[in-house]
Amino acid sequence: MMRNKYICFAFALALAACSAKKTVNPSQSASTPTGDMAFWLTNGDQSALLQKQNTVLNFSTTQNSNPTIVVNEIQKFQTIDGFGYTLTGGSATLMNALPAQAKDELLQDLFSTKKNGIGVSYLRISIGASDMSADTFTYNELPAGQTDVNQDKFSISREMKDLVPILKKILAINPDIKILGSPWTAPTWMKTNASFKGGSLKPEYYISYANYFVKYIRAMKVQGITIDAITIQNEPLHPGNVPSMYMEAKDQAVFIKTALGPIFKSSGIKTKIIVYDHNADRPDYPITILNDPEAKQYVDGSAFHLYAGNISALSKVHEAHPDKNLYFTEQWVGGPGKFDEELKWHVSTLIIGATRNWSKNVLEWNLAADPGYGPHTVGGCKTCLGAITVTNTVSRNVAWYIIGHASKFVRPGSVRIGSEIVSDLQNVAFMRPDGKKVLIVVNGNSSTQQFNIKYDGKFVATQLAAGSVGTYVW
Repeated sequence: MMRNKYICFAFALALAACSAKKTVNPSQSASTPTGDMAFWLTNGDQSALLQKQNTVLNFSTTQNSNPTIVVNEIQKFQTIDGFGYTLTGGSATLMNALPAQAKDELLQDLFSTKKNGIGVSYLRISIGASDMSADTFTYNELPAGQTDVNQDKFSISREMKDLVPILKKILAINPDIKILGSPWTAPTWMKTNASFKGGSLKPEYYISYANYFVKYIRAMKVQGITIDAITIQNEPLHPGNVPSMYMEAKDQAVFIKTALGPIFKSSGIKTKIIVYDHNADRPDYPITILNDPEAKQYVDGSAFHLYAGNISALSKVHEAHPDKNLYFTEQWVGGPGKFDEELKWHVSTLIIGATRNWSKNVLEWNLAADPGYGPHTVGGCKTCLGAITVTNTVSRNVAWYIIGHASKFVRPGSVRIGSEIVSDLQNVAFMRPDGKKVLIVVNGNSSTQQFNIKYDGKFVATQLAAGSVGTYVW
């Protein structure tokens, strides 16, 4: 991962706009009086943590002078695949080591929408090691000087201890969860420098590496795990991570059109091919690949991170190739982090910003870490704060609430619909498959903001404290 920390917004903390009590179980649904609209709140001062509010919100024909967010279901945009995290190898190890009951309760809270669950619906996993694995490995490492072009020695045995068992438990809770696989490196014998760090894929191994992906997808399928999509290389323009591999756009295009695409097709592999998987400062990278019609025919879409650039770059790619999908696949929280600042930035810029720029998903980085931000490789991220911190117990961190404000309510198959941004009330709206509407709002102001939500000619009056996040459902 590229670890250049973005600049978070500075803003004053304010008291909660609604009378919210600090909760022991932060996703607890309070007993709520009947109303037209339900409302879940997280405050920057943590006085409310994804807490359902007791406020009665009813639609009225009466309009006041406060700013009004107009929600328009006639305007329809992209369909949502889901919200979630990267289940790194280290995350799987920590979670799998929990006592059985604690593990099962945690997985229910993460992947179910029942009771206190946040209903995570999309996961990214690493193909081989990421920098948040305990050590470096691929599925076909060989002694120096040896090769295995036919991938006869390919094996996912390293994943059978923790990752595969955790994924099976997750699938038992949510069989429809989408899983994206991303490699941090090819096997080192395929690379120009024969190292886990940096180097490039040798062209003579393009066919072999394409078969490596096929072997991976089939091996996971044997375990009952469907890989919905793969990206070809995590952060292809960042060869300084451990592991990592450098791959320019022109080389990725050649690999797709001469090897990966044709081999997926001939092998009957339906797994989506997603390009780029790096920062928003280089929209030219995916556009270059998609401008090649031979490569484009095999590509489902493009993936982005936001350690550099602007989230609006996703719309530039959409405008250039509106027939291809967009995904947001990674953003870290640097530990120890500031809850209020991280909450405001991530929800407004990613949950709202990425989806308003055509992304079908939003994924935060590592799901779990220990108190020392491990495990990680030597040279990997030393300050990546997980959505949870795991010791002999589990504590929830800011990314839990960032994702929970969307994943619990905006279910797969939801469609983004129109909504107006007014008075620094950043927001995004969706219509779910069950017909319910969801509006996620961040108050970007430095003081409490009263505002209206207008839908179908009627109004609901509400308010949010400075920096607070509200999810409204009706």
